[in-house]
Amino acid sequence: MIKVYVAGPYTKGDVAVNVGNAITAADELFDNGFAPYVPHLTHFWHMIYPNKYEKWLQLDTEFLLLCNVVLRLDGDSEGADKEVITAQNAGIPIYYSVNEIVEHFGRMH
Repeated sequence: MIKVYVAGPYTKGDVAVNVGNAITAADELFDNGFAPYVPHLTHFWHMIYPNKYEKWLQLDTEFLLLCNVVLRLDGDSEGADKEVITAQNAGIPIYYSVNEIVEHFGRMH
């Protein structure tokens, strides 16, 4: 399966909406046969076992570098912008919609 890292706003704006948007995108990817990684889900882990923001970013970067592509969701986000730069430096292509990914790779199942 093609692994897709979902990068998008988390702390700016409504966190619940941002997490929901990331999950919605991931579900669309999953329905099309891709394997999404949603860093926003650490939100729930953080609620029980808080860590510093930087520690979560370090974890996210480890998974980002294992992915084949990055989906950059719309919205202002310094963290997601940094993830895009990390991906570009690693040669990982960036897409800006689920449809773009599906059109490029086709449905995976």
